[in-house]
Amino acid sequence: MKRIAVEEHYSTEEHRPLRKINYKTRPTTDNVKADAELASFAHSRAPYSYVREQTVLYDFGARIEEMDKTGIDMEVLSLVTPGVQNLDAGMGTEKAREFNDGLVKIINKYPGRFAGFATLAPQNPAGAASELKRAINDLGLKGCLMGSNTQDEYLDDRKYWPMLEMFEKLDVPLYIHPCRPGASMAKAYEAYPGMSSAVIGFGAETHYHALRLMYGGVFDNFPKLKIILGHMGETFPYLIWRIDNHWLRFPACAKLKKTPSEYMRDNFWITTSGMFYQPALVCAHLSFGAEKIMFAVDVPFETADEAVKFMDAAPIAEPDREKIYHGNAEKLLKL
Repeated sequence: MKRIAVEEHYSTEEHRPLRKINYKTRPTTDNVKADAELASFAHSRAPYSYVREQTVLYDFGARIEEMDKTGIDMEVLSLVTPGVQNLDAGMGTEKAREFNDGLVKIINKYPGRFAGFATLAPQNPAGAASELKRAINDLGLKGCLMGSNTQDEYLDDRKYWPMLEMFEKLDVPLYIHPCRPGASMAKAYEAYPGMSSAVIGFGAETHYHALRLMYGGVFDNFPKLKIILGHMGETFPYLIWRIDNHWLRFPACAKLKKTPSEYMRDNFWITTSGMFYQPALVCAHLSFGAEKIMFAVDVPFETADEAVKFMDAAPIAEPDREKIYHGNAEKLLKL
């Protein structure tokens, strides 16, 4: 069975210095160029993840070997965190263009094995819209993956809408990927910092962002906008009934055209990345249908072997497994 994995991260030597930037000091165009090791600071990773980062994250030959062993035909690559959203607008725009050009070189070097999501700097909304158009029309990328907040701001803010309009116009998806909660949410995790990541912080922050898009009327203004959420939908399948039930109790929501469950079914796709748990898949399948789920691993933080074993064992019909493994991605991303 053909397998396409859609949330698979990569890095390059050009990106490596940004992975050492301390987010407490926002870098600018001038000081990053002057000191590539600005505010040098080691990324905290479990040893297991660190070892994988030094292989498949940078070494695409090793990555293809892993793909071949597990029967993954294609990966859709996206820049690993941090992207460019914490840079100043000028530096972010410059780096996004640089990384997109570099990604296309990787894709072209290994024909048929990789596709890619663009990197954008939404802190420059007009520039991000322009770069998205270039990335899709000129470079052949398939959409964009970006972190869930941009310097503690979210895409329901109307200043970002020209960029969202371009996503709709080009008919390509925006993958909203978890990142560490912004300052407005981070305080809640200070007592137990480990909770701010994949334990709960990532999912809570991304779920919150998606709800902001709904409450903010984004999908009423851009009804054909397509959003992807990873990690089996960032808890939406499990919580959607309760969200709908309480949504209807607030008069402000009556001004919107749909309920959250309707926006989810019309505007969202979800992936299996980093959530290899059969009850979660069954819940997502029952909540939104096989047509809205895509296979993903979350390289390098999870292994393809575990992801494939999980999906092969899923208690679903074979036509649905085909949709999740490759059919939905081929349709949505025009592969």
